[in-house]
Amino acid sequence: MAERPQQLAHLQHLGDATQFASQIHVLIPRCRLLENFSPSEVRLLAHFMEVFRADAGIEIIREGDGGDFMLLIVEGQVEVQKRDARNRPQVIAVADGGRTLGEMSMLDGEPRFATCVATEPTLVAVLDRERLARIIVEQPMLGSKILMELVLMLSQRLRATSGRLLRLMEEQGAGSGV
Repeated sequence: MAERPQQLAHLQHLGDATQFASQIHVLIPRCRLLENFSPSEVRLLAHFMEVFRADAGIEIIREGDGGDFMLLIVEGQVEVQKRDARNRPQVIAVADGGRTLGEMSMLDGEPRFATCVATEPTLVAVLDRERLARIIVEQPMLGSKILMELVLMLSQRLRATSGRLLRLMEEQGAGSGV
């Protein structure tokens, strides 16, 4: 990374993700982003990523912060927390090896939607917007593949969220006697 993201300054920087390419490749069956990538594409992508370690209890991403990077959990586990109406953190998901976090903020530059806290020692590979732009220019086939996978992944999440919202609305309607 040209400059280490300020939001990750509290994490231990382990260097270029190339040294972790074989660990990342093993994640392919569990990683929507990488499910259609070859070993050579994973190695090439790893060249553009950096790896960080977070100990248990360490906040990796904070809700409301700016951020132009996404994370791929290489190993470990992360709780995704969202603050409720009373400003209390509520666990909305638990993510482990192969899951990606922060894609929306990387793409749109908007504040983080949720807080992500390591629940055990965790390694994350980080791709920032600047490096993604470099991939698109320097490796257009890989860049196109990454963007297509991100679009598909976010579309699937939106469909799933819409389905949950519809079920909740139907339950609310049934419960109110409407």
